[in-house]
Amino acid sequence: MNPYLRTPTALTVLALTATLAACGTTEEGAASGSNNVTIGLLLPENETARYEKFDKPLMEKKVALLTLGKGKVVYANAMGDAAKQNAQADAMIASKVDVLVVDAVDSKAIAGAVTKAKAAGIPVVAYDRLAEGPVDAYVSFDNEDIGRLQGKTLLDSLGERARNGKIVMMHGALTDPNAARYKAGARTVLDGKVNIGKEYDTAEWKRENASANMTAAISALGKDKIVGVYSANDGMAGGIISALKAAGVSPLPPVTGQDTELPAVQRIVAGEQFMSVYKPYSREAESAAELAVLLAQGEKIDGIINQVVSSPTTKRVPSILILGVSVTRDNIKSTLVLDNVYTVEEICTEALKAACDGIGLE
Repeated sequence: MNPYLRTPTALTVLALTATLAACGTTEEGAASGSNNVTIGLLLPENETARYEKFDKPLMEKKVALLTLGKGKVVYANAMGDAAKQNAQADAMIASKVDVLVVDAVDSKAIAGAVTKAKAAGIPVVAYDRLAEGPVDAYVSFDNEDIGRLQGKTLLDSLGERARNGKIVMMHGALTDPNAARYKAGARTVLDGKVNIGKEYDTAEWKRENASANMTAAISALGKDKIVGVYSANDGMAGGIISALKAAGVSPLPPVTGQDTELPAVQRIVAGEQFMSVYKPYSREAESAAELAVLLAQGEKIDGIINQVVSSPTTKRVPSILILGVSVTRDNIKSTLVLDNVYTVEEICTEALKAACDGIGLE
């Protein structure tokens, strides 16, 4: 069984693949629709490297494969601007794309565009973040489980120090519903086992905002009192580590992350960041592409997906949730390198050669 998928979802993906094979592998296309489909892809920002490096090209490749090269993906990135994303959605609705795949900048602000798409007969797949409004399907990672994974790895790294100092918790943007899920998951592991000295919600997930928050935490708590930092993602972890270094904190306390961005992986090798969460984007992007093509071809998905997620405005959303994997110095080779996310050559710069050799990255 695929270790990255929860049990019911693994069966779901197999069923999706079988359905597509049955109804969309001929030149004429699916029985109930054509392979000449247009998928509108709306991604939220470019602060996080994953969207341009992984999500967009992976989805384009999968759509082309499923439609024998006849389908296309129309793409727009909102650069962190919710109003811009709504305008991009409106433009795609006006151009009559067959399906919208939306990773919302702001899950509430996008609800109007989702409702417009529905009124125009255009199905919407919420991608990575659960958009509000009448979405037809949701594909993401198991975000509470990711938070639990981060919290457990941090707790394990602290050992006896967990009770002897304070940790700082750096959460993501309040406009991102995933941030609340990561926080909830982490708190289930950490509450009662650590002393939380300071806790922040970081505007726009920005590195510089996390750095400023960390500087304030060091000033308030004292640099010798901080034994660990929960950072919800890698970009913020970079800012946090910069702030710790600038304050003369040595040795650095364990710092968590998420997304396994290349600079974060290199920080893990160097011993500056303790962990990150590897989220297999290929599985997420390909699952979303499969759903989008099915919906564009007029197929029903309710009987295929047997996992649901509740949202404020759509009570039951057919969903695919994928598991993440904790990555530390001990398993970079068996996760990221094995899955061809990065090569050893990409990770191991000249400055990191000795550290790479020390952990078997050769």
